[in-house]
Amino acid sequence: MAAGDFFEQLPAELLLIWHTLRIPLLLSAAALIAVARYVRHRSTAIKIVKIESPTEEKKIELRPEWLPENTTLLPGQQIATSLSKSSKPKKVPKIVRGQKKSPTRAQQKTAPVFNHTTDKIQPLVFFQSLSGTTERYASQLAKTLNDWIADAKPGASILEPQVHDISYIEYDDYFVSPPKSEDGTIKYFYLILLPSYNIDTVLQNFLDNLQETHNDFRIDTAPLSGLLGYSVFGFGDKEGWPTEEEGFCSQAREVDKWMARLTGRKRAYPLGMGDVKGDADARLEEWRTGVQEALLEIAAGRGLGEGVPGSGDAVESDEEDLDSAEGSDVEPVPNKPQKPKKNTQRVDDLEDLGRMMNSTSTSPASSTSSPIPIDFTTYTSTPSKPTTSTLPLKEMVPTSSPTHKALTKQGYTIIGSHSGVKICRWTKSALRGRGSCYKYSFYGIQSHLCMEATPSLSCSNKCVFCWRHGTNPVGTTWRWVTDPPEMIFDGITAAHYRKIKTMKGVPGVRAERFAEAMRIRHCALSLVGEPIFYPHINALINLMHSQRISTFLVCNAQHPAQLQSLVPVTQLYVSIDASDKESLRKIDRPLHRDFWDRFIACLDILRQRRFEQRTVFRLTLVKGFNMADEVRGYADLVQRALPGFVEVKGVTFCGTSTAGSAGLTMANVPFYEEVAEFVRQLAAELGRRGLPYGIAAEHAHSCCVLLADGERFKRNGRWATRIDYERFFDLYEGKVQGSRMQGGKVVGWRPEDYIGDETPEWALWENGGFDPRDVRVWRKGKGPKAVKEQGEAENERDKAVAVEI
Repeated sequence: MAAGDFFEQLPAELLLIWHTLRIPLLLSAAALIAVARYVRHRSTAIKIVKIESPTEEKKIELRPEWLPENTTLLPGQQIATSLSKSSKPKKVPKIVRGQKKSPTRAQQKTAPVFNHTTDKIQPLVFFQSLSGTTERYASQLAKTLNDWIADAKPGASILEPQVHDISYIEYDDYFVSPPKSEDGTIKYFYLILLPSYNIDTVLQNFLDNLQETHNDFRIDTAPLSGLLGYSVFGFGDKEGWPTEEEGFCSQAREVDKWMARLTGRKRAYPLGMGDVKGDADARLEEWRTGVQEALLEIAAGRGLGEGVPGSGDAVESDEEDLDSAEGSDVEPVPNKPQKPKKNTQRVDDLEDLGRMMNSTSTSPASSTSSPIPIDFTTYTSTPSKPTTSTLPLKEMVPTSSPTHKALTKQGYTIIGSHSGVKICRWTKSALRGRGSCYKYSFYGIQSHLCMEATPSLSCSNKCVFCWRHGTNPVGTTWRWVTDPPEMIFDGITAAHYRKIKTMKGVPGVRAERFAEAMRIRHCALSLVGEPIFYPHINALINLMHSQRISTFLVCNAQHPAQLQSLVPVTQLYVSIDASDKESLRKIDRPLHRDFWDRFIACLDILRQRRFEQRTVFRLTLVKGFNMADEVRGYADLVQRALPGFVEVKGVTFCGTSTAGSAGLTMANVPFYEEVAEFVRQLAAELGRRGLPYGIAAEHAHSCCVLLADGERFKRNGRWATRIDYERFFDLYEGKVQGSRMQGGKVVGWRPEDYIGDETPEWALWENGGFDPRDVRVWRKGKGPKAVKEQGEAENERDKAVAVEI
């Protein structure tokens, strides 16, 4: 029977019900089927896993095929599936892209604080050794430290050092996180002694572990920041690896770098390095002494001290610091122009054009011990007599002044009210084994033994190339409260040592040079301002000489009376910034009306005193100001004063709005080749006049070349421009007799009496002048390799152009 016939035989009532309810009925049937399928699926899943206990959780451990046998997984590394009545499917981890952020300074300060009244210091000595040499040194170090602890009796207990062989420790116990004592009062300090190997040893595994820990995204960037500090000492063999570049103590340097990153920059003392066939014992003793001082600082609650800003971030020692001062071999890039900030206060004592000052004041500052202000506005053969004034004396740079704030921001430490000290860029470079300034090439002064200071922040010029950004005060007369020379000497030396100490955590600092730097041997009296302006300059110089600190004084040839009465210094500089009156006016912008008369008078005084002390002309070349067609003019000045030496240096652009307003831009900075060509022309001109000057030495890194008097500063036909400093002090103290005669009697010494060793071969003209003991660090994209690659690329481009033509 057909389907149509079947429906025709149904009652009309049933057909009506079907047509009315068919849609709801179909939907209900579909929903019922879906529910049945879901229940069936759930019941099947529950039967697969048997839960032994309603309260226990069953873990199914899975071992991937790539996991080696007998491998123990750390907690958190276990691969497991946990199921329970309350378990829910876990979400797939998101893919994290990018780099970990290094902890900020504020975050680093949240590390556990050492309480010097209750906490204890536990030194841990780690070593690795194959032949037993380093193990012997480590054991001896621990014994010596223990004896020192017993004798020193520091404020906080320093516990007996513990010695650990890196070959037998679990790295996770010491180098993923620091150890912890039960009561939390013991804090740890790491000392790591390492040899150098050119084969794979446990030491390489240790290095790999440090690197992997730092790069592991599951571990904090500085997991060892809870340490009180660390220091590393490396043993090497200079017969096999003569220099650091060739592998000397390379593994110790790597460990020092990675430990700095893992501890959040807690290098307590610079990396020490010793030659096992040479100076290892002496270098280790210096390093141990420095470590002991660091432990005493921590025990006293002073921590590790403050480091140079930006010097110890996670970038670390394979990166060169930004060059921020003179002498950079990198072509300077001018700063982006910035709108000058409005300042409602005026900088103190700007452009005082020589008001005459008279002094009788009821102010305590104008007591009889104060200097007598002298008017040098108009130079005559005899200084004008002091007159009286009702104006009270004031401080040159008050602590509340914007001048004080500006100089402090630039890194100066202000001593008293008118003196200052600053650590030189070359001091930092020498401490890191990256080269000293031109004074080492020319005169044998190692930069890390030199202090740069001034007893007068005020100057009577406003030179367009001044590095000091125009923030120091200027004036023509000394009219300020005067600090005694003893206070200045004590202040600048103490501040210099504090600044050196801040370098102990800087990456790359050499322990032996850091130890040497804690005894000042030389002082450059330049920095900022005019040092000869200070009324008691002779007393300050004598104080330095009594401590066997050599003096290099720089003046600007504007104070002839002070120059005439100056006691002999180790070496006297006069800045010669122009060859004629108009050029000098434009480049030095002097405040004295009779500046040219003063300038010439100073040259005449220099000629008279050239046999009493070493004299130097300092020429700073500024293209567009004092270079073009001025060789003959400079030769005239040299012929007039006959200095022992002539230093010719290219200007360094400071990139400030002050320099820009004076008309100085990058276009005024000469290339070294231009400076060298200028020196050749000047030497030729002096030769034509019969003057015995020749090109003696150079320091290309500083863009500086030295001319010297060949009759006075040559020995056996070879240049001898260096200084015998011990001989100078013996002459000063009268221990030996000089050779300066007058009326048939010895009346003093001459510069020839303290000539030092011959100028080294590497410092002579056309040899570059870079100390071979140090390592030249080039900025990225610079250096011989980059220059060679650039030249090859240019040659290829020229060939391609020729083919196209």
